[in-house]
Amino acid sequence: MPLLANNPSRGAVMLIIGELLLAVMAAMIKHLTDQGLSSESMVFFRNLFGLLFLFPILFRSGGLRQLKTQRIGIHLLRAITGVGAMFLFFYTIAHATLAEAVLVKMTAPFFLPLICLIWLGDKVRPQTWWAILLGFIGVVVILRPGSGAFNPVLLLALASAALMGVAKVSIRRMADSEPPRRIVFWFGLFSTLISALPMLWNERWPDQIQLCWLLGIGLIATVAQMCMTHAYQLASPGRIGVYNYTSVIWAVTLGWLFWGETLYFSFLLGTLLIVGAGIWNLRTQRGLP
Repeated sequence: MPLLANNPSRGAVMLIIGELLLAVMAAMIKHLTDQGLSSESMVFFRNLFGLLFLFPILFRSGGLRQLKTQRIGIHLLRAITGVGAMFLFFYTIAHATLAEAVLVKMTAPFFLPLICLIWLGDKVRPQTWWAILLGFIGVVVILRPGSGAFNPVLLLALASAALMGVAKVSIRRMADSEPPRRIVFWFGLFSTLISALPMLWNERWPDQIQLCWLLGIGLIATVAQMCMTHAYQLASPGRIGVYNYTSVIWAVTLGWLFWGETLYFSFLLGTLLIVGAGIWNLRTQRGLP
């Protein structure tokens, strides 16, 4: 492990940059949606271009032999849940404010202990149960059920977060035998193939300008993932994980600048509950003061 492996300051900066890039990607998706491009097209080309950008990294050393796997089933499961989460998230971006879509997606960590309990038999600490409860109370506050302002599309963002949780736990499930490069490759390959199926009946294909936007989305998503991976190589999630929530700040800013989106009180209150629960969960899990 390099000397930089315990550098939380640099790790935090890399994580903040990664979250900024992901927020920019979400804004680009919303822009293309406003132009009438389907979610199917955006998911497919995001995966295709992301895979193409990854090839030079994947094959820089080791060649094809490093990609051979005996756990193809769980790689496929990760891709199915990951692509499902992507479809739901992209659809939510199109039908909700950027800040709402990004914030509800940030509930994925609250699903992880529940999925680990059911799938891996991991024990859940009492503090974690309270953090999960507080986080989902924040979601209810944002959803505003029973009011005229209730947006049912945000339930899809919640489902996206749950599927994202399954995808993340699947990585842990195969971490004992599968190196990161192999996991990245099979996800990229399977997600591209899976997201290509809806394109068979897609009525509108992107024009040249939209393809340039989609190319940018694939590049930004790849760089963002590299930044976030590097961030967690520099410092543990317990030290810098809180900076994941800067994505909400970036989403609010971009939504206000380009779409004139404004915040409402229940969103601010829900944000405080979700972010507070997330920070509490990180600290209790890592034993930080």
